Amino acid sequence: MKASELRGKDQDALKKELGDLLKAQFGLRMQAATQQLTNTAQLKKVRRDIARVKTVMNSKEAK
Repeated sequence: MKASELRGKDQDALKKELGDLLKAQFGLRMQAATQQLTNTAQLKKVRRDIARVKTVMNSKEAK
């Protein structure tokens, strides 16, 4: 997910996206804990997507 795509969304859509990403992160962490996660790069990708969403949300609040 690109930051430019996120900037085009409104605050409610960003909150929904953040919730979805947090659920995905939880699921991936549980898979990693039970040795079922094969692609560990997914954790990094989801973590960075969460950071992107939070950054865009904070920049929109500051305006």
